[in-house]
Amino acid sequence: MTDSAQQAPYTTNNAGIPVESDEHSLTIGDTGPILLQDHYLIEKMAQFNRERVPERVVHAKGGGAYGFFEVTNDVSQFTKADLFQPGRRCEMLARFSTVAGEQGSPDTWRDPRGFALKFYTEHGNYDLVGNNTPVFFVRDPQKFQDFIRSQKRHPRTGLRNNDMQWDFWTLSPESAHMVTWLMGDRGIPKTWRHMNGYSSHTYMWVNQGGERFWVKYHIKTDQGIEFLTQAEADELAGSDADKHRRDLFESIESGDAPSWTMKVQVMPFEDAADYRFNPFDLTKVWPHGDYPLIDVGRMTLNKNPEDFFVHIEQAAFEPSNLVPGIGPSPDKMLLGRLFSYPDTHRYRIGPNYAQLPPNRPRSPVNSYAKDGPMRYEPSRTAAVYAPNSYGGPAADTARFGDPAGWAAAGEMVREAYKLHREDDDWGQAGTMVRQVLDDAARDRLVSNVSGHLSQGLSRPVLDRALVYWRNIDKETGDRIATRVNGG
Repeated sequence: MTDSAQQAPYTTNNAGIPVESDEHSLTIGDTGPILLQDHYLIEKMAQFNRERVPERVVHAKGGGAYGFFEVTNDVSQFTKADLFQPGRRCEMLARFSTVAGEQGSPDTWRDPRGFALKFYTEHGNYDLVGNNTPVFFVRDPQKFQDFIRSQKRHPRTGLRNNDMQWDFWTLSPESAHMVTWLMGDRGIPKTWRHMNGYSSHTYMWVNQGGERFWVKYHIKTDQGIEFLTQAEADELAGSDADKHRRDLFESIESGDAPSWTMKVQVMPFEDAADYRFNPFDLTKVWPHGDYPLIDVGRMTLNKNPEDFFVHIEQAAFEPSNLVPGIGPSPDKMLLGRLFSYPDTHRYRIGPNYAQLPPNRPRSPVNSYAKDGPMRYEPSRTAAVYAPNSYGGPAADTARFGDPAGWAAAGEMVREAYKLHREDDDWGQAGTMVRQVLDDAARDRLVSNVSGHLSQGLSRPVLDRALVYWRNIDKETGDRIATRVNGG
């Protein structure tokens, strides 16, 4: 046998062509933007979006409700977005979900929760797609599909498999901060009403004068944070698998409308270049001491959908729905999702999904889109092309033509973000364990992790997991090792 035959197989695309990287997208410099000619990234995202029929590939199990958002503080100095101007009120839709579970999975599995919001604004739909955590497991969309598959069922047994999860996490140290959140108290919220939501991603706000700011959204529950212990969650998984869906519906039906207060962190545009953490890294937070929370408004959910399938299952949220005054940042995960989300909607519910009731804008639609499966709204003009001389809509460049983006320059590379002065994969996770959690929360963390590690891990993966936790916090890692190894 030759030496080459003994080597590990190399990754290829579906045509058998060797790929350049499993982890890094092709970008202009380390901060992006991502390039459309990264055909392997496009292949991975497009095929991933078509893996399931008809439930969502991710966030399949969930529920939601309609309500309204009203501005309570003046943030017009930071953004010209109409929905955030003083006194504004707009209707909205929210959907909450788990990430890895299927349609029939229990609401109380330990899993991140999706927190997706659709605002019906004067300038079209604004979608804010986030989770109940301020960080995520990976920072590059090249690894997103692989992460999700590691959390799904084993292809041979059809069973959930902790070994797959920890194999991926321990080979991806950037996951440490998010895994610490997941294994802590907030990994299983008591109800959707008792959890926060976060944009996680960094976005750009632009004010009327063209000034640019970086922002992160925090949607704080007005009901207070409450969580389930692992034992409580396990019991409910068997006795009331739809606990969270039931709670939201019954709460609204009884007139007890839940609400959340939206706040933002605002970073001056120029601060990003030399901030101590990379502000576009999805695995990092901005400490509130550096950029304190600023109130924006309050959202209230007060109306259950009249038909769950029509209004919740067919709801389509996409971070590419950005209204004037709000734009993307160089966050690579966000840039990948700008393509991925609408692409999966076109596959799952058809190319005319924007005409469905939960997705239909409440503002005028003057689009040149036409035809396709399940289209029921006719074209708005006899001219179905632009430019035309028959009165069809024309872009208002004077009002909406300045995206006020960011500059990018550099070679085409597949690289991680360049490190800022305090960047590493373990630091913020360790700070959370030592300074944010109290003794009781640390005890529960140790119990949750050691219990999870005791379920079917191979020895090499278990050994890496113990090193992983010692890298986060030596004392916590030692305690976990003692419990796992029977000491």
